[in-house]
Amino acid sequence: MITPAYIQKMSEYNRWMNGGIYDACDELSDEQRKKDCGAFFKSVHGTLNHILWSDQLWMHRFAATPAPLSPDIPGSALQYESYEDLKRERSAFDQVINDWASSIEAADLEGDLSWYSGAAGREVTKPLSVLITHLFNQQTHHRGQVHCMLTGFGIKTADTDLALMP
Repeated sequence: MITPAYIQKMSEYNRWMNGGIYDACDELSDEQRKKDCGAFFKSVHGTLNHILWSDQLWMHRFAATPAPLSPDIPGSALQYESYEDLKRERSAFDQVINDWASSIEAADLEGDLSWYSGAAGREVTKPLSVLITHLFNQQTHHRGQVHCMLTGFGIKTADTDLALMP
């Protein structure tokens, strides 16, 4: 279904997109970043926190990296109160994802992964390749929500198309 090259490309895209989104978020005041905009995780800041939390959770499952600070989805939007801390952790974790992606081999993509899903409230087993695809799809989905909120604040982001990635 997917290849190591795909994972590496999506990891590069993740880092590139996070750089652009955070550059755009730098233009907001802390009050604007934390304003409830009616999004699922309420604010730009909450959504950025959730994206990092989700990445940390999946990488914990895939590569035994440290678990995120929050044990659950409701707390995911509150992991880092400080934007500077959140931004620093995002950048550092993008390197963790890139290092993992560059180490993946085709054989690593075979088989299933089982885990307890807090969202589903039960044990779940899925093909590892589907879950890795979900990691990158989830990032894109929630960055789209941040992009929408930034647009509402009158902030223009850089290009977001994978085909335009340098």
